[in-house]
Amino acid sequence: MKLISIIFTVFVLFATSSNAKEGSYHGIATAHPIASEVGNEILKNGGNAFDAAVAVSAALAVVEPYASGIGGGGFWLLHRKKDNTTVMIDGREKAPLKAHRNMYLDNKGNFNKKLAIKGALAGGIPGVPAALDHITRKYGRLSLSANLAPAIRLAKDGYQIDDKYRLYAKLRLDSLREDPDTARIFLHNNNVPPEKHVLKQPDLASTLELLATQGAKGFYSGNTAQLLVNGINKGAGIWTLKDLEQYKVVEREPISFTYRGMKISSASPPSSGGIALAEILGMLEKFDLDKMDNIRRKHIIIEAMKRAYADRAQFLGDPDFTSIPVKQLMGDKHISRQAGEIRNNEATPSEFISTYAKPDGNGNDTTHFSIIDHEGNMVSATLSINFPFGACFVPAGTGVLLNNEMDDFAAKPGTPNAYGLIGGEANAIAPGKRPLSSMSPTLITSDNATAVLGTPGGSRIITMVLLAILDFSNGVSAADIVSHRRFHHQYLPDVVMYEDNALTDKEVAALSLLGHRLKRKMSPYGGGQGSYGNMQIVVQHRDGSISAASDPRGHGMTLILSR
Repeated sequence: MKLISIIFTVFVLFATSSNAKEGSYHGIATAHPIASEVGNEILKNGGNAFDAAVAVSAALAVVEPYASGIGGGGFWLLHRKKDNTTVMIDGREKAPLKAHRNMYLDNKGNFNKKLAIKGALAGGIPGVPAALDHITRKYGRLSLSANLAPAIRLAKDGYQIDDKYRLYAKLRLDSLREDPDTARIFLHNNNVPPEKHVLKQPDLASTLELLATQGAKGFYSGNTAQLLVNGINKGAGIWTLKDLEQYKVVEREPISFTYRGMKISSASPPSSGGIALAEILGMLEKFDLDKMDNIRRKHIIIEAMKRAYADRAQFLGDPDFTSIPVKQLMGDKHISRQAGEIRNNEATPSEFISTYAKPDGNGNDTTHFSIIDHEGNMVSATLSINFPFGACFVPAGTGVLLNNEMDDFAAKPGTPNAYGLIGGEANAIAPGKRPLSSMSPTLITSDNATAVLGTPGGSRIITMVLLAILDFSNGVSAADIVSHRRFHHQYLPDVVMYEDNALTDKEVAALSLLGHRLKRKMSPYGGGQGSYGNMQIVVQHRDGSISAASDPRGHGMTLILSR
């Protein structure tokens, strides 16, 4: 099956002159054309970037049910131009109050993967509805009803699914069939819907309407909350009304640091993105990458990735539950020691980097959007329900597709999750705790431009954003940044994964001689075998002009329009 792949990128370029007026244009890049149009609609109707972010988040919940939804969570990195404030809205899911560290282990202490990825027990308490209400009230101009109106319309009237939807439905067909309500909504006659099928979600529209008119309480209490709890418990889950009533979003200070004179702001814990990026780029700044050949340069980058992911496994988790040594991890002493251990002519085996945890054995199911409005306000947001179609479970009467983010916890220390990531006590399951995430919405500011970017991709998100930052620092265009082929290392398994054409045969041979184990990534997600990611980027240049691009691996769309 051939996936739809669309890049619709408009570049608005001003000549350098006194007539170039900053603020004349806004830019949007999302993973779905309908969501981009919704964001533009809100901006045209007087909303700001934060209103548009709420509308886009809700629209994506309707048209990309395999990637995100109001049954999931996310991080919204907001930059308000008028007071130069940058904040991260943490709408990450939380473990139910009845959750416990051994809930996915069998009577022999072995991890039961199926319980953590499928069905009512796999879902954390959603954060998206609370975040949409919070962002609208504190940062937006329009009402929540106005911001959610396009998504409600799409859920009621329906939209025509695309090949990407059909691919993901095929991938999880057996799981989607297991829950009757899920199958009724997302399948057609219990099979993958045919081409041009119009997907209508009336229950979701009703849930969104209550959220729109009552705010967060319309989701976390009352009829919707009762339906959610009833459905979850019927499916052998453990949610309670208290879980929903107690959910709150948290405003957190982003992780901020510099690299080669650029200021970078990214997600803070419970995301591992910002700290890992600061560590990797800090190590790389100790080397003169510009004077290296491609093979040596990639070797050094891979070694830096490996060391940051080792720290991720050992130290990172929910900051409300775990003491994270942020200053030490990002400090020059630690970074210099890490960089000093990188050998120019030899790969360091992961077991020698850290003996903290070893796996017992051996995603693109997320979404991202970037927005800059004509005032200079910016939003970089990454949202997820974890796997395609999440837990493949819908509590009856709600239309809410449940996430399976509980798999992002370390269900058993040292045992890899579905993305091969390991973790320990810092990310162990606990009631009310947020699982560690790799989602890394990011802002980069140089002397010449500011970029708003991010991507889905599970454990590979951080390294994709890293490679984009390196490209941006070298003046690479938005279109080329999202198009470049990618490689990745996450400490364990001790393997360099790479996309088709990311490494030449010569580079593979040379890196192998240095001691690296390499594996071409064969992924069914994000554009077919051998590719991953779906990056969205909007760049505002010093003269006020805007450029933007959507990843050709997906079917997103960018819009750059005048006021």
